[in-house]
Amino acid sequence: MASERITLTVAGPDGDRDVSLSSPNRVIWPEPGITKHELAEYVIAVAAPFLRANGHRPVSLERFPDTVDGESFFSKNPPKGAPDYVHEVMCTYNSGRRHPQVVLDEAAAIVWAVQMNTVVFHPWASLAADTDNPVELRIDLDPQPGTDFADAAAVAPALRDVLREAGLEAWVKTSGNRGIHVFCPIEPSHEFLDVRHAVIAAGRELERRMPDRVTTAWWKEERGERIFVDFNQANRDRTMAGAYSPRALARASVATPITWDELAGGVDPASFTVRTVPERLAATGDPWAEFAARPGRIDTLLEWWQRDLDAGLGELPFPPEFPKMPGEPPRVQPSRAKKTD
Repeated sequence: MASERITLTVAGPDGDRDVSLSSPNRVIWPEPGITKHELAEYVIAVAAPFLRANGHRPVSLERFPDTVDGESFFSKNPPKGAPDYVHEVMCTYNSGRRHPQVVLDEAAAIVWAVQMNTVVFHPWASLAADTDNPVELRIDLDPQPGTDFADAAAVAPALRDVLREAGLEAWVKTSGNRGIHVFCPIEPSHEFLDVRHAVIAAGRELERRMPDRVTTAWWKEERGERIFVDFNQANRDRTMAGAYSPRALARASVATPITWDELAGGVDPASFTVRTVPERLAATGDPWAEFAARPGRIDTLLEWWQRDLDAGLGELPFPPEFPKMPGEPPRVQPSRAKKTD
């Protein structure tokens, strides 16, 4: 028997498009009972701010054939049969391999991604016009065991001060889970490794000011009950859930841009969901509407990086799937290294 199917009419820059949606009543989030159709309506409602933040750039699609409690996989290449309004761009990965990656440029393309069972959208920090040079400096404040969102929220304003001293304006969003993402728009004048070094420099400066609350230690056994500045999220092909992307979590939470005043006022990240964010946008607008208006430069942060190198602070570990990088310390956790010695 053929599966149930509906057609959604989606407005776009080239007029309306009809997008077919199969199994619209399939439940994706069992706890709130949110269906595939409701997710499609959500991405239509948030399409404008979603595309400002995530459009016109490579994006990886995290797809769930069943519910968010089930198995998932990442999709990067545009699948065969994708409509012509779903674009692609050739990307170079850390391994040196090159292959095309999905680019979403209009609302119908986001709905198509939902039809392909996408729940979480993971955009690159660079645009399709120049995939090698990021237009965002991204810092992931990641709570460790014994800490939570409130601890990250207490640290984020100090990070904002550090970035301002480096000539950058910081914007903030919830991760959709326990963490906080701090982004700065930057000129695409440096490649990913330079931007990673700029993030490390900012993280080390924040760690100096808040040593009991912040860490840049890559190995979990060394972090303690502190907020980890996840510098490796700044690497090429390492991505975070984009602004207004749903998360594959029980309550259908959304990675949501907020204002610094909201953060200071004790905002609850769990209140931002697939069902509540459209109403929030209608009532208050998009806090990131002017995000890209005044990009900064990372020159000062790179000066700090060089200053720390000169002081004896070297490169930090890369993720295990990356090739060995110049100046990188051994990729072995400290406790195992001691046993070997």
